[in-house]
Amino acid sequence: DDDDIQRLARTGTHVTHNPISNTKLASGIAPIPAMLAAGVNVGLGTDAATCNNTFDMINDMRWAACLHKVNTSDPTAVACETVLEMATINGAKAMGLESEIGSLEVGKRADFVALDLDKPHVVPAPDPVSAIVYSAKGSDVDTVFIDGKAVVSGGEALTMDEERILHEAK
Repeated sequence: DDDDIQRLARTGTHVTHNPISNTKLASGIAPIPAMLAAGVNVGLGTDAATCNNTFDMINDMRWAACLHKVNTSDPTAVACETVLEMATINGAKAMGLESEIGSLEVGKRADFVALDLDKPHVVPAPDPVSAIVYSAKGSDVDTVFIDGKAVVSGGEALTMDEERILHEAK
């Protein structure tokens, strides 16, 4: 309720929003627009495999943007730019790492993802943030750098034997 939201803001408590998990488990819709308006730092998560299945952060961004629009009947409830911040810098803040990760800045670790947006489900994409949040998919991830080192290139894992891991997981 409103008192709880004010308590979260007053105490600097961070919230992780897991929209797909919440809908799959029918555990309710978090009042994210009210939390954001109150100044609560909200990050974005995917939750566990049994609660989400995909671990697709890009899909969770779409859900976070759309779920609150329909829940509030307000198409401006949570902007796509806000959702991208929830998935990046807000998550870093929640972990106390905003001075190291969460945004591309001089002096921070070079952690970033490059997406291939030259796909029929994304084109045309006049607004890149909107295209990422509303149109892209996790499978559009082409390149991933962690701490300045390439770990995915051309959609292929470079630092692990993906085939072996999938086999063991099965």
